[in-house]
Amino acid sequence: MAINTTAAQNTTNHKLSAVFWDMDGTLIDSEPYWHDAEIQIAKEHGGEWNEELAWQYSGGSLKDVAEAMIARGTKMGVEEIGNAMVDYVAQKEQIEVPWVPDVLNLLQKLADAGIPSILVSNSPRRLVENIVNHAPKGAFAGYICGDDGYATKPSSEPYLAAGKLLGISAQNMKYCIAIEDSFAGLKSAAASGATTLAQTAYSNLDVSNGPQFADIHGYEDVTPQTLERYIIARIAQ
Repeated sequence: MAINTTAAQNTTNHKLSAVFWDMDGTLIDSEPYWHDAEIQIAKEHGGEWNEELAWQYSGGSLKDVAEAMIARGTKMGVEEIGNAMVDYVAQKEQIEVPWVPDVLNLLQKLADAGIPSILVSNSPRRLVENIVNHAPKGAFAGYICGDDGYATKPSSEPYLAAGKLLGISAQNMKYCIAIEDSFAGLKSAAASGATTLAQTAYSNLDVSNGPQFADIHGYEDVTPQTLERYIIARIAQ
């Protein structure tokens, strides 16, 4: 969605309250790790899986991906597949966290401006905590992960829970930016009421018909002020 953020800036004084971040494909370019894990596990256990299917289920829960792999012949249980995938990705991310370009700079600028960031992911705690621990000190005020007991994306529950961590009511979620890259994530964030941006730079998915307010392509030149202008533009509509 194209918007005139410069013009909109002059219409109101609303402030950016928080930024909610998806993890895979928005903070880190980890989808290749997940896809490699899925393809390898399927191949080793009698299943059929490929890159196209991996992208199709990108952003879904481990349970959804595992059930799809089983339906295509992978001879393992749902929990076994999920654990094997997490083990594979965790090992890769311990060696190197694949931060996307310019995102660490933006996280630091948000922290310096006193704008809290919350990581909101379907991934399990061990993966989420590893990313939080490798981020700049103080970059994240908290996180919501896939094993916290909430319904996973595309439910709005993870984002509403993130808001509650900061004392932000459902009515005020519009003053928060949520950055996502998958349909499941975009639906989750938009349903929570957050001003939702689709990050299109690191995914092969076409989300042009998603429920996001606007698209961004990378983080070059993105600042807290840039994000705040999306809030202002939305409120001005």
